[in-house]
Amino acid sequence: MPIMHDTGLTPELESWRARIEEWAREYGLDFYQTIFEVLDWNQINMVAAYGGFPNRYPHWRFGMEYEQLSKSYAYGLSKIYEMVINNDPCYAYLLHANNMVDQKMVMAHVFGHCDFFKNNIYFSPTPRNMMDQMANHKTRVQRYIDKLGFDRVESFVDTCLSIENLIDYQRPFLKQNAAGATPDSDRDEEVSGVHKIKVEKDYLEEYINPEAYLELQRAKKEEEQKNMAKIPRHPERDVMGFLLDHAPLSRWEYDILYIVRKEAYYFAPQAQTKIMNEGWASYWHSTIMTKKALEDSEVIDFADHHSGTVAMSPQRLNPYKIGIELFRHIEDRWNKGRFGKDYDECDDMVVRKKWDKGLGLGREKIFEVRKIYNDITFLDEFLTADFCREYKLFAYQFNPLTNRYEISDRDFEIVKHRLLSSLTNFGQPVIEVIDANDGNRGELRLRHKHDGVDLDIQYARETLRNLFAIWKRPVLIETRLNNNIKIHRFDGQEHKTHESKEGA
Repeated sequence: MPIMHDTGLTPELESWRARIEEWAREYGLDFYQTIFEVLDWNQINMVAAYGGFPNRYPHWRFGMEYEQLSKSYAYGLSKIYEMVINNDPCYAYLLHANNMVDQKMVMAHVFGHCDFFKNNIYFSPTPRNMMDQMANHKTRVQRYIDKLGFDRVESFVDTCLSIENLIDYQRPFLKQNAAGATPDSDRDEEVSGVHKIKVEKDYLEEYINPEAYLELQRAKKEEEQKNMAKIPRHPERDVMGFLLDHAPLSRWEYDILYIVRKEAYYFAPQAQTKIMNEGWASYWHSTIMTKKALEDSEVIDFADHHSGTVAMSPQRLNPYKIGIELFRHIEDRWNKGRFGKDYDECDDMVVRKKWDKGLGLGREKIFEVRKIYNDITFLDEFLTADFCREYKLFAYQFNPLTNRYEISDRDFEIVKHRLLSSLTNFGQPVIEVIDANDGNRGELRLRHKHDGVDLDIQYARETLRNLFAIWKRPVLIETRLNNNIKIHRFDGQEHKTHESKEGA
């Protein structure tokens, strides 16, 4: 049953909302009930400052964000056109000052987002009642503020927010192996704690299970036992989750850290699919507006505002532009059959340019893509040299001599590699917990998995300081510098750094 809600929509807006929703569903979009609310510029800035949630725990970061949004709007530098929340029902906000063509475009755009939220696999683990959960988080934090004082609670919230990116973005999809699994009894057996290959004849024993093999198995067994005693048994990328399980937290500290981590996982899929999500929504607002909703008098205004949304800049990748054009590129390729072995092996550029088998599979393909990809796999699979040339995607680098960004490379493979590298872990260093009892002193040891992204030492030191506030004991992080391992350590008083040879 539809939820009754005072949305502030005028009869004209409500009429357009109903028509645009009907067109969206006719095109095959599938979404939860979507509730639009009309807000003035001050209200929409307040909601945007809280990440789109009207009820959220108090923190200075949200106030700072509100001030920035308000000044940007007042000075005419930017304006919020659309905001939509992944929830069931979905909530979306319209700015009261927008003209009708903008409101229609925003509503069509929102239905695209809502379809993506419901159907993309990376959003499948996210809770669909986050609006209620956020309000619950606010109540719990406010209770701690009333009991312990604002400064004390806010300080710990600061600490938790400083490590909100130290989560494992793949964790919601991981399944643990079943405990107690035993090896196939027909293939091997365990004797004196050592795995031996089962043999039918005794005289084959020394050939099938030579002493060197048994010695290797004993060594593996000892290493497994050592790892079982070690916490964590394997490197753990979900640092926040590890702290929840093992840090000496009071009850209220545990709850605050739990809240921040839960919200971090909620927002993670939006970061993982920014290009796809915005591209999908832009594709559908463009389709619905140009084919259904646009009136003659609105064409120029729509073209002006749409082109502004998808404009590209040499200094910054526009997810709206890359996303919408790549979806159109995929649709065109599958409509014309420009995929598969025959097309890939065709070296005749004239034939490739005229290639059109009239398959008409484009719309079906983009719906499939919207379901199972994230930004990295999307670009890795469908970004082609032809696309890069057409949309002038180059590798840029800042030149301090000219004080501007300049093209550093036009090679497709280099451009693609740099783009994918910037999206991997969002361009941030990969950090994991490797030992909760380093040196048998209860110290927390982290490792930076160097994949081309260096540690920012100043940020690393501040992170160690905040981790110490949670762990209550010294915290270390190791990173690679050339052929050496550099270890940074904070003991609650001072930072120390030392180096050791790799593998030492």
